Amino acid sequence: MALPMTNIGGLEISRLVCGSNTFGGFSHFSAARDKWLRRYFTVERITEVLARCAEHGINAVVSGINPPLDEALKELDKAHGFHMNWVCTPGGPDLKTCLEGIQWCADHHVEICMPHPSYTDPNLHVEEGRIVGAEEICARTRELGMIPGFSTHRPETVTVGDRAGYDIETYIQIYNSIGFLCAVETDWECSVINGTQKPIICIKPLGAGRIMPPTGFLFVYNTIKPIDTVACGFTSSEEVDEDVAIVQQILAGQQVDVELQETRSKQALRAG
Repeated sequence: MALPMTNIGGLEISRLVCGSNTFGGFSHFSAARDKWLRRYFTVERITEVLARCAEHGINAVVSGINPPLDEALKELDKAHGFHMNWVCTPGGPDLKTCLEGIQWCADHHVEICMPHPSYTDPNLHVEEGRIVGAEEICARTRELGMIPGFSTHRPETVTVGDRAGYDIETYIQIYNSIGFLCAVETDWECSVINGTQKPIICIKPLGAGRIMPPTGFLFVYNTIKPIDTVACGFTSSEEVDEDVAIVQQILAGQQVDVELQETRSKQALRAG
């Protein structure tokens, strides 16, 4: 089964995309795991995971400014003949730094450029109904040939951005069944995601490894819009295989059938 697609600003994007916290060493779990990820994920290993994603029809990766990922994307194109769309989130404490990051994105062939929460969230003024610098950010992004959006950990960004009428094609929002790192309860997150006509890129669907894939993907895909997509990080090609199979089954309306983990203590659970 092929992965269904959505459309973001005229660009066809798969409804499962590759996250990158694993590539950058951001486990949201422990300092030890961060150190292991940073040691493990060489450019070659990042390329290997991206290549498996491409084989399954995943055609986009979401990340911040990440030079090793940039090298891996070039290698993916050169060695495997596949172009992976890059959704990049430049950050920074002020507008000048953010605009410099947007220029970096354009220089490195990013398709969708969305300021990171490190810029977006401190510059969101809900009471004033505005995001500081939004007009300039969106205009500069368009001028440089990229699709504008905003990455945020605050659901208010979506409502403020929509009401202000900014030239925003998409938002990034955290969304998972346990509310991990969500700013409000999951029913409120769900309401915001479904309340905008813009496609949402939902991140951390598995709560940074705290939620089993069938549980996490079922919850997210069954409560978002058909035009939304989900970003999930992978630590291996095997995880790509397994997660894509689960998502394909969910989106096809099938019962999720995944290989169970075998341990001696579970032998009695087998029927017959």
